[in-house]
Amino acid sequence: MSSPAESAPTLATVAVEAGVSRQTVSNALNSPELLRPATLERVQEAVERLGYSPNRAARNLRTRTSHLIGLRVEPAVEDSANALMDRFLHSLVESTRDAGYHVLLFTGTFTGTFTGTFTGTETGSDVSGGEARLTDPLDGYEELLRSAAVDAFVVTDTYRGNPQAVWLQQRSVPFVAFGRPWAEPHARHPWVDVDGQAGVQLAVDHLVERGHQRIAWVGWHKGSYLGEDRRSGWTDRMDAHELPTTRLSARGDDTLDFGRRAAHALMDSEHPTAFVCASDTLAMGVMRALDERGLRAGRDLAVVGFDDSLAAQVCTPGLTSVRQPLEQVAVEIVRYVGDLLAHRPIQTPGRTLAPTLSVRATS
Repeated sequence: MSSPAESAPTLATVAVEAGVSRQTVSNALNSPELLRPATLERVQEAVERLGYSPNRAARNLRTRTSHLIGLRVEPAVEDSANALMDRFLHSLVESTRDAGYHVLLFTGTFTGTFTGTFTGTETGSDVSGGEARLTDPLDGYEELLRSAAVDAFVVTDTYRGNPQAVWLQQRSVPFVAFGRPWAEPHARHPWVDVDGQAGVQLAVDHLVERGHQRIAWVGWHKGSYLGEDRRSGWTDRMDAHELPTTRLSARGDDTLDFGRRAAHALMDSEHPTAFVCASDTLAMGVMRALDERGLRAGRDLAVVGFDDSLAAQVCTPGLTSVRQPLEQVAVEIVRYVGDLLAHRPIQTPGRTLAPTLSVRATS
């Protein structure tokens, strides 16, 4: 049975298999006349035995780098107002360019669909969910590794059960994650994240200062580590202010329609005066529900989102939202990438950055 490393051989694995240095493998591919016949034959046998495909590597090995950082992107999600990844991509491109690198984008292949069901707010209401397209989380990585097209990867999907980190670690591939390793708190790969709990705490404190006491939460399913982290900011600060949380929260899909239906359910039964949401998408759904009732966010009820998307900035009224410092996230990620590629020791593999609150008319 093949080992994980054998399934996607790299320049480094060829060097180990042949018992030579990476430079020797480079010479075998690009300047074979520099090697002794016995050494050249040993490297060629290792290449054939492992099934190593140089392709782009054969063109880049003279400098031993492609100066490309791979990032997989997913298609836009229907019924969503969030363009967080767009802002992050722009920040990452600028940071990598300043460091002498470029970003290579690739996509995954659809493998099926998932139909989720929202089983209700904590008031017991029942609301249907939506349909999402699924992709193979590893699709595209092996092809890039086989062709040595990139020097490292940036991973943005760190949800529970995502195999990317383990898959890349098994192959000794340099990568940095945008998002902490939720299921592996002792993971050693470098990562950068934003403190979602602290961001929601800012939102709750802001609403309390405005005189609100019945503050509802609209968030994601329990299986979301990120969603539960943000929700904990709501529960912690509500408890600190000695305010009720019972029956005042809803969990479901990150869509405008879910935010709308959850808001209607909560307003029918619990009569909140303010909503804090796990995303701007959900907050936009809440605002739609208010509009359907002849109410206005900021005048009749307060609404706060998360991510400070372009939609939050241009909608009417402007949406108060927690802003992630994506520019600094990108700088820190590129710094980690530089350390990995230069083989510099990384003393602190994870860094959490503090968000801010962009206050607008809805609160």
